[in-house]
Order: sequence, then structure tokens, then C-alpha cells
Amino acid sequence: MAKIVVSFLLVLCANVFAAQNNVLNVDRAIPKSMHLSFPNDNNITPKKSDFSILNYVLMSNEEGERWAVITLTNLASGKRELNQEHILALFADGSRLTPSEFKLGFNSDQTQSVTVSFAEHKFPVLSVYSSNDQ
Repeated sequence: MAKIVVSFLLVLCANVFAAQNNVLNVDRAIPKSMHLSFPNDNNITPKKSDFSILNYVLMSNEEGERWAVITLTNLASGKRELNQEHILALFADGSRLTPSEFKLGFNSDQTQSVTVSFAEHKFPVLSVYSSNDQ
């Protein structure tokens, strides 16, 4: 019976530890005024849009998941739909990636926040931008 209890406690502790590794933490903010100049040999750019990023909060966990809460404004005078092609993340190794698939509708001049995933990556996200923020 004691072996069963010890085994159960070990499994429980392992599950608690694993769950703690999944928790997202807010990464240290990098000032928007900081100039980063990684080469972009493949000319990877976000799809042209009427969206401008007001601010973003970068998050990650110990497993390498990268997330961002992004606040954007629709600069158009009509309704627009934001999707993953309108946003790029710049990583510390110079790579650029779109977030996982999503869609969000905007009315004219509307500002909204959205939480997006940039999957797992060894390097942290340094910035997030749209075609109007370059």
C-alpha cells in the first residue's frame, strides 16, 4: 500500500511541476523606440492592411511557447478583418514569423486587443508589427 501512495504522490508532483512550466510569464518589455536592424534577405513582410499596432505585451513559458497580446486600431473608414497574415513577430535570431491562424473583425476606427500564439521558438520575440508600423 505504501508503494502505491508513494507512486501516486510522485505522479501528482510531476503533474504539478509540468503544469507550472506551461504558465505564461510576461517578458521584459523592449522600448518601441529601440532600433533593430536584422537582415531580411527573403523580404518577409506583413500583408498590407489598414491596421496599426498601438502596443503589445510579449509572453512566454519555460517550454518555449511565444505569445503576444496585441492592441490594434483599424485606420480604415470601413469594416476590416484582421488575420495572421497582417502581423509579424521579429525574433532574437532575426527570423520573422506570423502567428497561428486567427480572425478578428473591426469596425471603422475601432481599437481591439487580441491574444495570439507564435508557437514554440528557441529565441524570444523582440517586436511585433504590421505593414503600417515599419
